[in-house]
Amino acid sequence: MTPRDQAGQENLSSQRALSGWLPRRLAAERTAILVIGDVMLDGWWSGTIERLCREAPAPVVDITSRESAPGGAANTAMNLAALGARVSVAGIIGNDDAGAALRRKLEDAGIDVSHLHSHPAMVTTTKIRISSGGQVMLRIDDSASTVPAEALAALAASVAAAVEHQDAVMVCDYGTGVLANPVQAAILTALAAGDTAPEPTTARPLTVIDAHDPRPWAVLRPDLVTPNAQEAARLLDLRLPGGAGRIDVVTRHREALLESTGARAVVVTLDRDGTVLFSSDGSTHRTWARPAAEKQASGAGDTFVAALTLARSVGLPLTASLDLAQAAADVVVHQPGTSVCSTAQLSRHLESFADTALPADELARQVQAHRAQGQRIVLTNGCFDVLHSGHTRYLTQAKQLGDILVVALNSDDSVRRLKGPGRPINTEADRAAVIAALSCVDYVTVFDTPTASPLIRRLQPEVYAKGGDYTPEMLAETDVVEEYGGRVAILDYVAERSTSAVVQRIQAGKGAVQAD
Repeated sequence: MTPRDQAGQENLSSQRALSGWLPRRLAAERTAILVIGDVMLDGWWSGTIERLCREAPAPVVDITSRESAPGGAANTAMNLAALGARVSVAGIIGNDDAGAALRRKLEDAGIDVSHLHSHPAMVTTTKIRISSGGQVMLRIDDSASTVPAEALAALAASVAAAVEHQDAVMVCDYGTGVLANPVQAAILTALAAGDTAPEPTTARPLTVIDAHDPRPWAVLRPDLVTPNAQEAARLLDLRLPGGAGRIDVVTRHREALLESTGARAVVVTLDRDGTVLFSSDGSTHRTWARPAAEKQASGAGDTFVAALTLARSVGLPLTASLDLAQAAADVVVHQPGTSVCSTAQLSRHLESFADTALPADELARQVQAHRAQGQRIVLTNGCFDVLHSGHTRYLTQAKQLGDILVVALNSDDSVRRLKGPGRPINTEADRAAVIAALSCVDYVTVFDTPTASPLIRRLQPEVYAKGGDYTPEMLAETDVVEEYGGRVAILDYVAERSTSAVVQRIQAGKGAVQAD
């Protein structure tokens, strides 16, 4: 990563919680990011269907509206610009109407297109979706069978200048041939492909590979690689099962994914099942999506990788960056067409988690509805005052024990009784908003009783999870859980990450402990 404002880096490097101010802070950094690769133009044509054509049993769509938006790598660039980054795009388009429209839309978004090369023998890649009544009926793809050698040479010649002074470089390789040699060779050279040191040099920007096949880029030892489930399956030469079972399979093969991509971290995106992160330091992190009903939406993956890259480029911790990227993707899946997530939208989305603590009656109704659908309820409780990596690790583990995770927060009065007059640091409303913003958490409630037993008796979760140096016999809630046949699960405890330890370091004016 190139050197940036050290004070800003230090502040963001310890940020674990997602709050409404965070997207605005990231935008204020004005990070310089280059997106190089397969730019496209997406078309969304909609109309009405009232008859079948005479030639074949096919519906006739009478088009009533035509809309277009940058797609592929261009959509990633649009998302970065909407989130406040200073964005440049490098790629190849044709001297056609689609190319002109794509260039104009990128320029209108404030994106530098000086490295976007056009060629008369090139066809701008387009993907036109034709829909009626909210249902996509057909997609028409148009692209060049070969990329002109002169266009490749022109793009290759501009790579070094494009990469210079960037904080991050995103390589978006979707197999259209735009990143074939000599372009790939130029990128490898510009990003110091020969550097085999354990850590990247200070001159090298954050390097993110978003590719159908990231193996040709493994020599770069990229900082991040973001395959989807299908791409991960090809990397592993495996058939992945459907649903959440994919997580178990890719987790068992985490080392193979890291080795084949050469990456310091691999993030596998799993659509409705969220994402899973594997880092070379051995750490793992999950996110959970908040999917919308089936709609005409496209490009959530582009939004995800854009937000992830922006957050990492300014020093936000990898796990927090992943959670932020998931939140941005959740915004986009609720919007029609090929759309982007802006700073304002992401801030509003995160702020919407404020005052989301449900009263016990409403929570009981929600839990009953989930249980009727065959879903397992996990409940955990605690103060969760100053959020840290121990909390997020523990809550991620708790989520994996079932389908729905309920977090019960001690009220402010309860925290004072437990911790003393100097606590909590944050009010119950603030604590609830922060916890609710985590993708692994489904519901938050607040309780004021000495233990969580009354709430547990009412909700009867299948699993009661607790983090810390406990045994089930030490917990006052165990008897209640066992009365109705539930299970008590004790999860990891990280003593040096405890809230009390964080508060003591703050009071003592000490810096952070060594990150794991």
